[in-house]
Amino acid sequence: MFGTAIRYMATKPKPKMKPIELKTPPEQTQTITRVIFDIVKEHGPLTIGDTWDRVKEVGLRGLTSKRHMKIVLRWMRERQKLRLICNHKGPHKQFLYTTWFTKSNINQAKPDNNPSQPKFP
Repeated sequence: MFGTAIRYMATKPKPKMKPIELKTPPEQTQTITRVIFDIVKEHGPLTIGDTWDRVKEVGLRGLTSKRHMKIVLRWMRERQKLRLICNHKGPHKQFLYTTWFTKSNINQAKPDNNPSQPKFP
């Protein structure tokens, strides 16, 4: 027990992350965030991959890569424009972006906890 306490005291705490500063001009940042927000609002909770596919369909010029989009999504989360929710699918986790004021239908995607009982139509 004494050794555990010493190991605990010896570890450094995780450093605080500094706020993200986007390097794009404010007008371009506003356009990018508006398009991403509209995509997430219209198409419901989306994964990063699904969001990237929708952004490519729209043809947004300000985003240079998927990595840039992920940075913008994190920036939007910091400013509470989007939120990140976790959906457990069996042993796997799925992280989805959604807006703050929309009700998500995540409960429908969860597996049935009691499969032994028959379901009646």
